[in-house]
Amino acid sequence: MKLLLVTQIVDRDDAILGFFHRWIEEFSKHVESIEVICLKEGKHNLPSNVRVHSLGKEQTTIIYDSGLLKRIGYSVRFLYLIWKLRKNYDTVLVHMNPEYVILGGLFWKSWKKSIGLWYTHKSVDLKLRVAELFVDVIFTASKESFRLPSKKLQVMGHGIDTEFFAPDEKVSRGNHLLSVGRLMPTKRHDLAIRVAKDAGVALRIAGEGVERERLTALARELGVQVTFLGGLTQLGLRDEYRIATKLIHRSETGSLDKVVLEAAACGCLVDSTDPAINGLPLSPSYIREHHSLQSLIPRIIEAYVA
Repeated sequence: MKLLLVTQIVDRDDAILGFFHRWIEEFSKHVESIEVICLKEGKHNLPSNVRVHSLGKEQTTIIYDSGLLKRIGYSVRFLYLIWKLRKNYDTVLVHMNPEYVILGGLFWKSWKKSIGLWYTHKSVDLKLRVAELFVDVIFTASKESFRLPSKKLQVMGHGIDTEFFAPDEKVSRGNHLLSVGRLMPTKRHDLAIRVAKDAGVALRIAGEGVERERLTALARELGVQVTFLGGLTQLGLRDEYRIATKLIHRSETGSLDKVVLEAAACGCLVDSTDPAINGLPLSPSYIREHHSLQSLIPRIIEAYVA
């Protein structure tokens, strides 16, 4: 298989999408070659059979300033790249951005490429509905993670790097709580602060976003010791999972949240109110068996062949 991966960011240090660097590495073990098209390129150290092509968002000097012109520029370069590279791939996987399927779908169909989409979000909009018409297969993590009825859907579990996110017996746990996710209303870090207040312990929050000021004010009002860690690399996040006494998860996104599985893979206890998570036997062994990256990638590849 010669694979084209389309994603937002290739940067191992990115606080949100740094994990995808490991996905690319794992894919590279199972295919002949990979072409990666990303919106933004950062730090990476990928195998020799992987080539990365950026649409240019990382550039500090751009000849056009308006948002519309930028999007047009990215779209034109995207179409140029999928055409230029068309003989270098026979299979396409778009990660989380159905708009790329819409842009490239007709071309990929005419070139007889197999098209897949990985999507884990409860939102169902027009872009997703149109993209569903073009793709051959849709991959998602859980039944709650994809809300558009489709015969093309395959529920695969999350791809947690269980060789990386794993317990470390040499590391001692503290007595503080941890909350992880972007600082936005749906993540409900405010409820995690209230849990810390009731428990009489400190809270550490990993993530960045628009709610920082409001959450800081709430912590001050309730008298809770809260440490805002900002956006963390994968290494920094793993360290936090290993030293926290418990992950407090109050997100209202309604799908199986990756951070819960990462924490459980590191042996961290999880306190969650998410119906998609309640009842799961969360443990390092469960994550390895049902959600490991090492088993997910071969299953994705097999789905194309089938």
